[in-house]
Amino acid sequence: MADAAAELKSRIDKSLDDLKRELAKVRTGRASTAILDGIKVDQYGTPTPLAGVASINAPEPRLITIKPWDKGVLKDIEKALREANLGINPMNDGEMIRLPFPPLTEERRKDIVKQVKAKGEEHKVAIRNIRRDANEALKTQQKDKKITEDDLKRLTKDVQDKTDAGIKQVDTMLAAKEQEVMKV
Repeated sequence: MADAAAELKSRIDKSLDDLKRELAKVRTGRASTAILDGIKVDQYGTPTPLAGVASINAPEPRLITIKPWDKGVLKDIEKALREANLGINPMNDGEMIRLPFPPLTEERRKDIVKQVKAKGEEHKVAIRNIRRDANEALKTQQKDKKITEDDLKRLTKDVQDKTDAGIKQVDTMLAAKEQEVMKV
């Protein structure tokens, strides 16, 4: 019975970590190198993470610079950035690539907040599905006489408490990201 509770906590934590990664990729008014996570550059026929072929910096709040270690992959990096559809036009000067972040309009900020809320809702649904799985596992254990009815009630309440805590964390993360996006 403890394994169901431990698995529940582990799965909720994984969902929260995934949401954290998703939110880090969301563009706000400030330049964040996390927006480039997951971009792969075709280096000599092998898809390589962008951080594996260049140094990435954010020297100013609205600028990211990408300086490749091998200038031969500059065009490949630029191509990968264009294909990533970041909504930012990469500027290649032959030495490095600059990604200037234009200020976000009020309308664009509201669209981004909608996207953030949609991601949050997806993760809340995932957490509720994890709760359902845990409750079904507990009911199965009770049917198999591995736990008593009193244990089932107590553990079901514990599952609900952990679920509520996970959803509360999602709400907290969403509120912080929304505030970050709306800040001019």
